[in-house]
Amino acid sequence: MGTPEHHATVVKVLGRNGEPPYQVRYDDGHETEIFPGLGCVLESRPARDARPVPPGRDER
Repeated sequence: MGTPEHHATVVKVLGRNGEPPYQVRYDDGHETEIFPGLGCVLESRPARDARPVPPGRDER
């Protein structure tokens, strides 16, 4: 019947240009590296500490 649903937070992008693999942390604190497969849903949300950068301004 498949694997039960899991929820994790991406804590680090390990690939280039936002591509996998991703370092993720599950609700129980376990961390692992994943390559999302079929059936994986990635939801994008702004980081809690993200600040908007005005257009034309590069913050490095």
